[in-house]
Amino acid sequence: MSFLLKSTVKYLKEANQQTPLYKMDPIAERKRREILLQSKSKRSSNAVKKEDRFITVRDGNSIKVRIYTPKGKGPFPIIIYYHGGGWVLNSIETSDESCELLSEITRSVVVSVNYRLAPEYKFPTPVYDAYDAFLWVSENSQHLNGNNQISVAGDSAGGNLSAVVSLLNRDLQGPPIHAQILLYPVTDLTFSTPSYEEFATGFGLLKKDMAWFKKHYLNNENEIYNQYVSPLLADNLSLLPPAFVVVAENDVLRDEGIEYAKKLIDFGGKVELKIARGLVHSYFTKNEYFQTQIKDTIFQIRSFLSSLNTRKEFNLSS
Repeated sequence: MSFLLKSTVKYLKEANQQTPLYKMDPIAERKRREILLQSKSKRSSNAVKKEDRFITVRDGNSIKVRIYTPKGKGPFPIIIYYHGGGWVLNSIETSDESCELLSEITRSVVVSVNYRLAPEYKFPTPVYDAYDAFLWVSENSQHLNGNNQISVAGDSAGGNLSAVVSLLNRDLQGPPIHAQILLYPVTDLTFSTPSYEEFATGFGLLKKDMAWFKKHYLNNENEIYNQYVSPLLADNLSLLPPAFVVVAENDVLRDEGIEYAKKLIDFGGKVELKIARGLVHSYFTKNEYFQTQIKDTIFQIRSFLSSLNTRKEFNLSS
């Protein structure tokens, strides 16, 4: 029997009454979510300044980034954040409140990236948007009042993009990445882990929802084996940035996140793994339900980043 926090039970009671994602049209679901977000009251911090900019990516198009800068002198560490939503849904608005908290608590410049979405922009466009945003931040870190400690972070599909950007950057011998922060990341689109069966229904993110995301994101079934889609399947995970991996205890993606952390360690990586007890997928951006747990996760991220600066070694923990 699964252990669930009271706040998780409340969230799931409402989530399970909604029409499942796999029955929805992506464009209609985006609009529904935008309207819902606009109707919610959000916490706002006086300790963080927000600014939206547009940056040019490799195909000449522009994408929006939102820059959160903590008050103070700086320069600050930088965290690039990629939102979740299966590469199909959501935007920088979805993670706005959590990114603001992330900036405030970690005393970092947070750059949230509005990468383009499938099915209009299938793989690899979201990957290239994510990587081009990283390159832009690297080139402009001083103008952002940032230092040379640039980390990538994200939840769910955004966690996937963080892992993939780290892999791609290693392969292209790009600028250094200080750390990768992977919150319940997608690492394997073969759907072959036990948690996919254990939490297939009733826990927010359905197994059928993940199949729906995959259908819209990929051009063909063979792409699931591409390391820039399923990084867990990469032959070589050496020479990657230190990783902070969080998995939700009750999540179809739980086991692949744990397996990814273990495989990084097998290849000599520095990894800290946390299992978010009693929680479900997407908790990090459900501020109205999980504010305490979101703050706890951010404090853990802050501790992890501080530990990197003191050159401590990392081990799997929960």
